[in-house]
Amino acid sequence: MSRSDEWKGATQKELEKGGLSSLSVAALKYDQDKNSAPCVVAAGTGYIAQKILQVAIENGVAIYHDDSAATMLAKLELGEEIPPELYQIVVNIYISLLEVAEENGGISKSRFRPEVRE
Repeated sequence: MSRSDEWKGATQKELEKGGLSSLSVAALKYDQDKNSAPCVVAAGTGYIAQKILQVAIENGVAIYHDDSAATMLAKLELGEEIPPELYQIVVNIYISLLEVAEENGGISKSRFRPEVRE
């Protein structure tokens, strides 16, 4: 079981019990044809965060757990591109999700290289 799967399992149990009241969540999307950086497509705290996380789990969306990153990203406006000062956080998320995908027999790092824009 991957780190992401372990966290999803624990989180799903907390959601079912109605826990995670101090939770912050941010969902990101990146379309290199439309944006120069990933955008926040959903964000919230408490109950809203629980619902966002529940929808992500139900739909098999990859989840990265970092409370401080989620708190900072959740403060951004919906549709807002990630500002350059938060790029390192997004890089850490990206690397972690690639590692999880590779562990689960998904895409390999060598086949998946995003275009880097300056």
